[in-house]
Amino acid sequence: MTAKYFAILTNQGAARLANATALGTQLNLTQMAVGDANGTLPTPDPAQTKLVNQKRIAPLNLLAVDPNNTSQIIAEQIIPENEGGFWIREIGLYDDDGILIAVANCPETYKPQLQEGSGRTQTIRMILIVSSTSSISLKIDPSVVLATRQYVDDKVIEVKGYADDQMKKHIAADNPHKQYPLIANALKEIADAGLSAEVLKNLGLKEAAKRDVGTGANQIPDMASFSSSQSSPGFQKLPSGLILQWGIVSGGSSYTVTFPVSFPIRTLMLMAIPHTTSAAGVTSVGVANCSDLGTSQFYIVVGKVSQGAMIEYERACYWFAVGI
Repeated sequence: MTAKYFAILTNQGAARLANATALGTQLNLTQMAVGDANGTLPTPDPAQTKLVNQKRIAPLNLLAVDPNNTSQIIAEQIIPENEGGFWIREIGLYDDDGILIAVANCPETYKPQLQEGSGRTQTIRMILIVSSTSSISLKIDPSVVLATRQYVDDKVIEVKGYADDQMKKHIAADNPHKQYPLIANALKEIADAGLSAEVLKNLGLKEAAKRDVGTGANQIPDMASFSSSQSSPGFQKLPSGLILQWGIVSGGSSYTVTFPVSFPIRTLMLMAIPHTTSAAGVTSVGVANCSDLGTSQFYIVVGKVSQGAMIEYERACYWFAVGI
């Protein structure tokens, strides 16, 4: 059965396509026209240079190689619902020089206008068999063309596939947001980038924030290095390792004193002073003698000078010791 509806290259179109193929250039198909052929279904003629009775011409919406047949070119145009009022029986495909490249007929269809009480978006598609699809390129103005539903559906699937792939890679990546420091790295990225000083400056931190904790020069001591007991007996530790200890003993003339805390290394100094709370008791000069018994104890003997000799006598005594 002879085909009733078909598309052909015009003589001008065939010549231009052959020339583009031979020179390795491209034929730019840009516009599609429709017409009513003056009320009669036309037979496409290769000698045509225009449609029989053109009613509309506008940029293409799509020009692509048929995915099912690489020798076929699909050209597509959408007529919006606000245009119409004519029959469509013939289709023309033009290049960017305004030359009719291909012509086709189609089943008669009426394109109504909205003011007629009915409206629709009409898709016009021409399928053209050519010898070299690589010699044809699409040249459209995206600001004036519309996409077909199939084109949009295809692109939605394409974009969804791309988005799914990107999300999969994003979730699988150890560090998908390299512009943000990872909590697990405790801001290590800042140090690696050499930005520590800049961060401290931006935070308005002073010199104390930059110093280490310790007992050396330019270090900040931990308050644990200042531990103390402010009772009697009591002690005071210093960051240098020095320990000061003190107390009072009473009720005898000799005492074995145990330090509140043992000196870790050695005793450096011992001192004791006899003490009385009554002025009436100050009738002679009292003295105290200390003996080192190690890092945790020392011995005190309290006496007074009488007729050139020192004799023991009962007296309370303050004591003080320094060690490390």
